[in-house]
Amino acid sequence: MKLIRHLLFFILTSLFLAHYSSAQLKYEFRAAWIATVDNIDWPSKKGLSTQQQQQEFIQLLDMLKQTGMNAVVVQIRPCADAFYPSPYEPWSEWLTGQQGVAPYPYYDPLAFMITETHKRGMEFHGWFNPYRAVFNTKTSSIASNSPTRLHPEWFLTYGDKKYFDPGLPEVRNYVTRIIRDVVTRYDIDAVHFDDYFYPYRIDGKEFPDQHSYMSYGKNLSKDDWRRSNVDSIIVQLSKTIKSIKPYVKFGISPFGVWRNKDKDINGSDTHGGQTNYDDLYADILLWLKNGWIDYVVPQLYWEQGHKLADYNTLIDWWSKHAYGKHLYIGHGIYRAGTKAWKNKSEIPNQLNLLHQYPTIQGSVYFNARSFITNASAWKDSLQYNQYKYQALIPAMPWIDSVAPPKPQVQIMAQGDSFLLTVNQPVNSECIRRVVVYGFDPLDQITNHQNPKYIYKIIHAEGNAVQISIPEAIYKQFRLAITVLDYGNNESELQYVH
Repeated sequence: MKLIRHLLFFILTSLFLAHYSSAQLKYEFRAAWIATVDNIDWPSKKGLSTQQQQQEFIQLLDMLKQTGMNAVVVQIRPCADAFYPSPYEPWSEWLTGQQGVAPYPYYDPLAFMITETHKRGMEFHGWFNPYRAVFNTKTSSIASNSPTRLHPEWFLTYGDKKYFDPGLPEVRNYVTRIIRDVVTRYDIDAVHFDDYFYPYRIDGKEFPDQHSYMSYGKNLSKDDWRRSNVDSIIVQLSKTIKSIKPYVKFGISPFGVWRNKDKDINGSDTHGGQTNYDDLYADILLWLKNGWIDYVVPQLYWEQGHKLADYNTLIDWWSKHAYGKHLYIGHGIYRAGTKAWKNKSEIPNQLNLLHQYPTIQGSVYFNARSFITNASAWKDSLQYNQYKYQALIPAMPWIDSVAPPKPQVQIMAQGDSFLLTVNQPVNSECIRRVVVYGFDPLDQITNHQNPKYIYKIIHAEGNAVQISIPEAIYKQFRLAITVLDYGNNESELQYVH
């Protein structure tokens, strides 16, 4: 009887592992949001020293890389403030405890974060909040050079927060200058907005934009005018980003429900209390259809079987409404252990379903610190099962579909390792990353589409990169190299030996 139980356990374990291995993808976007507002993820509290801030971020990155992530989405402008030296806005209070005060000893947090992220072969998506200006009108620190002090006519108070008025053309131009500055000066891979356009409704209170509506509303209803305002800034930003660096992506992470079906036949079979289109005035589908954004990350923070907004229903709906752009699913991993999320298989089950949709290219998790606590062992589940192997970020063919040429590789013995110098041919596009594959030397045919053969992904600058390979690895495997360009297009294999 004991032998039968052992045999049954072996069979079930084999089936379990086979199930997960079948879901391994070579191309998949895997990211976590790193929220800085109110010190949700980083820094852990206000007023940490430069060394403490940097150490915390490195630890967070290493943990996410270990989990299987290949990108981070970092909030660098939460409230008309900056996690970098900005010519327009003050330093964020969530760095030093007082808005407008630079970190000490001085450093540029954004430049530091980008460098450390790229070192690990990961993408850095700069997350901006376009319209929130004061997080709490009673307690927030406000610097003398805050735009709320310099241009008070641009702002409206709603609840306990202060917002830019999206109806003002000068506001849209100002926000565009903020984005233009960062895209120009920093090596970010994408500009990312979350779900806060017009604010979520407060019961019994109307957003106080009547004055700007009377000035600019023309013959539109107020709802259509508000949507037009948000459409306008999305178009303006899209053109601006691409005019500076065409390869920098523009992504939006909206609330999970675009519209309910009872309001629109094209909406989802849900009963969301507020929606993008009707309450936040964000017509996400229009932006996707018109190619104004490159990816969308709907925040599907509900469980499978939720009565009002079922994850299964929504993932199916979004999979049919990406209009050829990339669709990543936002997972509410922070909800682990709450009443509705007691099921420890919730996230693995969500991913198993997601992987059945070819129109979905990845996942983003809110929030990064949830992986530190490892609630419901979901970090372990990702690291050892769904994300067991590294994945490359899928290319966006509407941005760039031309693969770079096969690299040239020079080899030199160096003590107990081998130094590989990877060169891109002259006059070709700069290398963004180098991928090292390790195959069984006895295999006559190698399949580099299988992610289990990825040994290392390395960030590169310019047209050359050096990689040190331990002698044991060099001799154990048949090594090959590919290079990725800024659009994540991959070259053909170049065998090292």
